[in-house]
Amino acid sequence: MRTFASIDELAAATGETLGPGPWHRIAQKRVDLFADATDDHQWIHVDPVRAATGPFGGTIAHGYLTLSLLPALVGALYRVDGVGMGVNYGLNRVRFPAPVRVGSAVRARATIAEVSPVDGGVQVVTAVTVDSDAGGKPVCVAETVSRLYRAVPR
Repeated sequence: MRTFASIDELAAATGETLGPGPWHRIAQKRVDLFADATDDHQWIHVDPVRAATGPFGGTIAHGYLTLSLLPALVGALYRVDGVGMGVNYGLNRVRFPAPVRVGSAVRARATIAEVSPVDGGVQVVTAVTVDSDAGGKPVCVAETVSRLYRAVPR
């Protein structure tokens, strides 16, 4: 975990790649709960028996489940002191080049692509690559946009 002493120190690290971070195992229960939360119960995600004979040889995580893990995966890579609040601002691009097999683990690497001022803080564009312990292609490649706001003394 890299700790930046300030937003200015983060800005000075533009172009730096952080990680890889720790592995996060993807269990069937997590996939099932995500299916319940999103009403996406496609058999490739929630039916291990049927999925065993399907194109992936078993159940796979939803792409959006992998995407939803980015705050935790990237949050394990760095923190910035003096930040009072951070918000997801959006995504510039996202792709899922390979599936995440249930039972595998994922981890992220991130490159700080851009840090620009916004009122009260900065906007951070981060190029994130999520890999699986199964190897091969990345399971998610995304360019995230976040805003970090300076802490305000109480």
